[in-house]
Amino acid sequence: MKIYKFGGASINSVERIKNTGNIISHAKDEKLLVVISAMGKTTNALEKVAELYYAGKKEEALDVFSQLKESHLNTLKYLTVTQWQAAEAQLKEFFTEIEWLLHDKPVRNYDYYYDQIVCCGELLSTAIIAHYLQEQKLKVKWLDARDIIRTDDNFRDAAIDWEFTGKQMEEKVAPLYKDYDVIITQGFIGSTDENESVTLGREGSDYTAAIFANLMNGDSVTIWKDVDAVMSADPKKYPDASIIASLSFTEVIEMAYYGAQVIHPKTIKPLQNKNIPLYVKSFLDPSLPGTVISKETNKNLPPIIVNKEKQVIIQFKTKDFSFMEDRPIHQLHELFKDVKIKPNLSQNTAISLLCCFDDHAEKIDKLAAVASEIFDVTVEKGLILLTIRHYNEETLEKLSKNKLVVLEQKTTETTQMVVR
Repeated sequence: MKIYKFGGASINSVERIKNTGNIISHAKDEKLLVVISAMGKTTNALEKVAELYYAGKKEEALDVFSQLKESHLNTLKYLTVTQWQAAEAQLKEFFTEIEWLLHDKPVRNYDYYYDQIVCCGELLSTAIIAHYLQEQKLKVKWLDARDIIRTDDNFRDAAIDWEFTGKQMEEKVAPLYKDYDVIITQGFIGSTDENESVTLGREGSDYTAAIFANLMNGDSVTIWKDVDAVMSADPKKYPDASIIASLSFTEVIEMAYYGAQVIHPKTIKPLQNKNIPLYVKSFLDPSLPGTVISKETNKNLPPIIVNKEKQVIIQFKTKDFSFMEDRPIHQLHELFKDVKIKPNLSQNTAISLLCCFDDHAEKIDKLAAVASEIFDVTVEKGLILLTIRHYNEETLEKLSKNKLVVLEQKTTETTQMVVR
């Protein structure tokens, strides 16, 4: 069995849904489990609904949701004929579920309502695509991931109950392949033991694909993206960026740690544990080989560049010129925890600590204000953090040309430079 995952960009129009259908239908003689995200900007719209609802703006929330309903029904109209009635009925069940909630007053915290509302996006997209594929005569079964993936009640970033979820897959999912070739289910969502909807946090749909692969011993996972493969750098910023044919699980985790928009480490771990290869392929041109991520180490990697803009350097200097040792460092890390911010890079001098952060203005201002009660604080904004894995001198020289390096750290494999 193979697992495919399609993100919102791959299904954001009628044409792209048909293209996704073609990719699925061309996997002949394969049993597939297909994980699908919400369509296009649906999640953003549902987040807006949740915000308006929680702010007490019920009519505005219903209005935004009404527009979302119409767009999904309109998409369905261009994809189904014989399946139209059944598909419409299923969508209306999901619509009603949300509308009932929106007519109540919130009595729980925001994260709870966020999850109840936002999870609707994946339910709608998968229902549409499942009915479309049934109309194309594929043996397809729609599956509610909330019936399978059990979590705790940490809304918006729920943790998986692996044992219970594994039993559900064994008892409820595996037997479906006797009658069906393709199972369509949702990424990003699950449910608590009280059947309350939850979301799985950042990169939740990729993570869902990895969960199914791990617990069902999948042969592989393929994540379909709007890029040819994993690249050595963002081609929009670095036109000479090259395709990377293969990467190790460890390398991808390193790249993600430094901010590369590749695959989140929480997705990699369940695959790494069972040595299940992960393919990154283009839904725009499925004939391209893409990138394979596995346990195999690629010893001929090009320099891999991660560019993070909108960076801030804060210097914390002890007021009495005492050494920046145990107590001052501990004080700063407590402040970071309180403000909920983590440095991307930090470096000690005798009496100061330099830290590079993402420029979250509110958090930066708060951190600087609170820290200034204990330290002398200076802030510099508008910087860029460059990370180069597998660097060589030519690449370092090229990237630092006409730039002032404010802070630099090197290991044998990685260089990081904050530049202005």
